[in-house]
Amino acid sequence: MINVSIAGGTGYTAGELLRILLRHPEVNIESVVSASSAGTPVAEMHRDLLGETNLVFSDAFRQPDVIFLCLGHGLSRAFLKENDIPASCKIIDLGNDFRNDPVFNGRNFVFGLCEQNRDRIRTANNVANPGCFATSIMLALLPLACRKLLTDEIHVHAITGSTGAGKKPAETTHFSYRDNNISVYKPFAHQHLEEIALTLAGAGNSALPQINFVPIRGDFTRGIFASVYTKRSETISEQAVTDLYEAYYRSSPFVFVSKQPVNLKEVVNTNKGLLHIEFHNGYIHITSIIDNLVKGASGQAVQNMNLMFGLDETAGLKLKGSVF
Repeated sequence: MINVSIAGGTGYTAGELLRILLRHPEVNIESVVSASSAGTPVAEMHRDLLGETNLVFSDAFRQPDVIFLCLGHGLSRAFLKENDIPASCKIIDLGNDFRNDPVFNGRNFVFGLCEQNRDRIRTANNVANPGCFATSIMLALLPLACRKLLTDEIHVHAITGSTGAGKKPAETTHFSYRDNNISVYKPFAHQHLEEIALTLAGAGNSALPQINFVPIRGDFTRGIFASVYTKRSETISEQAVTDLYEAYYRSSPFVFVSKQPVNLKEVVNTNKGLLHIEFHNGYIHITSIIDNLVKGASGQAVQNMNLMFGLDETAGLKLKGSVF
């Protein structure tokens, strides 16, 4: 059994991680660390786990094989400075601390996009989990990037559920603002743009065109629906583009190319990424959908853990969605 510790155990990503790991056949959760909630039963904070676990929040971890850092952006570096973690203990960071700056205190973090870095993740001791918007957009564009087919400006409109903003309430996340409402935020300047650009360039498309990304707050709780389009290079036919996507994701256990249009309910509560490709007026249009808390965060983190420990990549992640 893999002994797991979760640091920062009270937020949405930690709750989702617990939901998955409690049913993982190869995992023992040895500690859920939260200094502010130490001594409190985990199920009092994550009410969906009532009757599922007797775990209690602690103020320190013991001797885990892997630590998941669910600490919020910018806090993981401080945690690693303050805690003496043995080099033998693997780390999976769900924040943004190491995605674009991967070397810290002698640890080198591999970017944890399984569909691109599967082989590197298998031998990694430290993984930086991708961001949720970034995951949906990178999945939409990676096959083109690998063939250097991103030659014209890329346009992305993507809408996310309210859980993407985290558990702590704010003006734009509470019910009276979010309900029956949508709004744009951080247009052309979202923090995930850097990791998207680095990943696509690293995949082979070094001369990367401008990415125009407009994020949208949705009036629902879970999921990301990304509409991505760019001009089709004259060097590749429409059929060849479709064939390229199907071949690229053929070995992926979670990413699928759908011949029919997709909708968000098809991926909510699952670790799936679904893509649909169409062609209009010389443009390639890709719809990419994921659950922001699963494939966009905690599910992808468990997928990374499975690879790091030589397990079946799908272990603990055969989750049932609900489309009605």
